[in-house]
Amino acid sequence: MSLKGKVALVTGGASGIGESITRTLAMAGASVLINYHSSADKARLLKEDLEGQGAKIEIFKADVSSFAEARALVDHTIKTFGTINILILNAGITRDNLLLRMDEASFDEVISTNLKGVWNVSKHALKPLLKSGYGRIITISSVAGVLGNAGQTNYSAAKAGVIGLTKALAREGAGRGITANAIAPGLIESPMTEKLSPEIKETFLKTIPLGRFGNAEDVSKTVLFLASEDAAYITGTTLAVDGGMTMR
Repeated sequence: MSLKGKVALVTGGASGIGESITRTLAMAGASVLINYHSSADKARLLKEDLEGQGAKIEIFKADVSSFAEARALVDHTIKTFGTINILILNAGITRDNLLLRMDEASFDEVISTNLKGVWNVSKHALKPLLKSGYGRIITISSVAGVLGNAGQTNYSAAKAGVIGLTKALAREGAGRGITANAIAPGLIESPMTEKLSPEIKETFLKTIPLGRFGNAEDVSKTVLFLASEDAAYITGTTLAVDGGMTMR
């Protein structure tokens, strides 16, 4: 699938699943703006690596939970590449704890980044997407937003909100040919999941019909499909990339 001539903005695009998404889109021919917040070294090295392979890459530091910084991020993308065709909303954090032990700050921080951050960037990027003539919005939710997960009331709430927000975006953008879809990864090997205890990982593994954890490429290849012409008639859906965890 070729994305030659397209411009993609990837939030949280320097590490973990975001890095894989960036690489996949760049190798498909898209020019990519990598947004990062605390991964400056990774962003710089990723930029150098991909540019060495002929890709057009720019990096920009922004905290997507900030309305003003989200606007600066979109403005910089337009200034650098002239447009935005593909918006990948991947930036996210975790502050896990059981509800009885979770403090208010841990809830607010996750909601601000994982949910409001999606709204912030979407708000500023929607007009350029409408003008671009080719609009793809892809949000990265989670099976935690579908099933819920003990110890993640904040994260589950945020990721469930992302699904609802994506469906609303799909309805608002449909008249202008913009598609909006969510991906709900299951247990994907990443820096975030490395923090889980072996006991929790084993418990999850027993719930996966395919019998293995996913990898970042499982998600990024799905992003590539949804970002391509081949997915032009798919919008408002939540695609589980979870080995069957949420099968009904």
